[in-house]
Amino acid sequence: MQKKFETVNVLGLDFIKATQAQFLSQLTQDSLAHKNRFVVTANPEIVLAAKDDPKYAQTLATADYITADGIGIIKGAKILGEPLPERVTGYDTMEALIAWAAKNDKSIFFLGAKPEVLQKVLTKAKEKYPTLKIAGSCDGYFKDENKVAQLIKEAHPDFVFAALGFPKQEFFIAKHRELTPAIWMGVGGSFDVFSGMTKRAPKWWIDHHLEWGYRLVKEPSRFIRMLALPKYLLLVYRKKFFNK
Repeated sequence: MQKKFETVNVLGLDFIKATQAQFLSQLTQDSLAHKNRFVVTANPEIVLAAKDDPKYAQTLATADYITADGIGIIKGAKILGEPLPERVTGYDTMEALIAWAAKNDKSIFFLGAKPEVLQKVLTKAKEKYPTLKIAGSCDGYFKDENKVAQLIKEAHPDFVFAALGFPKQEFFIAKHRELTPAIWMGVGGSFDVFSGMTKRAPKWWIDHHLEWGYRLVKEPSRFIRMLALPKYLLLVYRKKFFNK
């Protein structure tokens, strides 16, 4: 039976009140029970995108779980007086589920990223977890969405990790999730990190909630994207003080 996590609403999205460990426990229970689940790991950029796009907001509202992937969400919830326990990141969740799947005879479909990145993901997954069952894969540069959906249906995986970037990955999952009972999760740029093509911030940066700063130093081109954070926080304070 699905555990009903309490949620905290941050600018229109309902984030589950759960630790990483609690959430992983729930997902593994769901998988063992062959439940169909839609997981969104949301950061401030996704919150802002949902505010600007009603269709995207409606799609996210159909998710079973929305987790706080980003320190901005944690800070926003605290400012609004309803704190969340901790970050529940897409990358850490994905990697933990890969390890669990390898030990529990569960299969995974990897969807997204550039062809060369996806190939590195598949190679590393098999090297690190020799018993992992890879049900199938497809890079993110497909032209026929329905054909890809059919591949997933025929593969009948237990997990579908969609690294298509937002909002594409959430629209894809919402449209096709009923094709097979699996845990469907949008994982953004997680394939780039898992493959080793993009280096994740060292533990010190992560522990001090500065992962965003490390990424900015390594990728200055992300500066424009980073401007979403102050805009988001401004809206949070507006909500707190003016309830707008």
